[in-house]
Amino acid sequence: MPFSQFIDYLQLEKKYSPNTLIAYKADLESFSEFIFYEFEEKDLSKLHYTQIRNWIINLVDQGVSNRSINRKISSLKAYYRFLQKTGDIEFSPLAKHKALKTASRIQVPFSEAEITKVLEQIDTSGFEGLRDRLIVELFYTTGMRRIELIDIKVQDVNLASKHLKVLGKRQKERIIPLLPGVISNLKDYLKERENILAGQEMPYLFVSQKGIKLYESLVYRIINNYFSKVSGKIKRSPHILRHSFATHLLNQGANLNAVKELLGHSSLAATQVYTHNSISELSRVHQMAHPRNKKVN
Repeated sequence: MPFSQFIDYLQLEKKYSPNTLIAYKADLESFSEFIFYEFEEKDLSKLHYTQIRNWIINLVDQGVSNRSINRKISSLKAYYRFLQKTGDIEFSPLAKHKALKTASRIQVPFSEAEITKVLEQIDTSGFEGLRDRLIVELFYTTGMRRIELIDIKVQDVNLASKHLKVLGKRQKERIIPLLPGVISNLKDYLKERENILAGQEMPYLFVSQKGIKLYESLVYRIINNYFSKVSGKIKRSPHILRHSFATHLLNQGANLNAVKELLGHSSLAATQVYTHNSISELSRVHQMAHPRNKKVN
């Protein structure tokens, strides 16, 4: 079954990213194949929840995690909402479906000491070192996402006003302030970037030694390689730096709404996942400082 109209809707109206569109299309196609194989039904608008439940059970039997199943169901829910919008169905067969229970995943942020140590150990005598230090700094001092960093264009950087513009989820723009130290390192990087490009036109800020735009897996490797030398944490990714940014700000008393805006979240609920560490810090301070917890001499 073709899902082109639905995918076009997600792309043009919802402004979903290319990776999200690919995931939605793959989820719907695999679901459609299962339904046809099991029930010889090609029209997904005619399905009942019991048929969809068989698909869910099949995924569980295959060992697919509840978190992944919930993501696939989210794709399916979006498709049925689209069919309601277009008038193809009146009620969604998933209207009363409840998400499968999942264990909460606590992301452990890098410590301030680990981040400082990485920045101190990066050799900035050449182009790649200057670039890599700036990448680490931008992730940690702005909280931006990996794809946002990759898509920054030179024209998005305003050195005079000390900020840059990023394009977030669903094509939402936001302005992020830059710290003075980052601006200084950004200027150093831009000089070396000019030498690498040697007059070649390249709109994107971050490039490789060969002058091409960076890609997601390379940025992941850069972060993982540097932090594997100073941290024993299992996850060492750009997202953990984003997590560290939010956690450290909250630990220092930053307003949750302000952190939400800096991260580009659409709701406070998305930002609150970062508060467990700040709560731990508050608990530690509370234990140390409260007079009722101090030993009486």
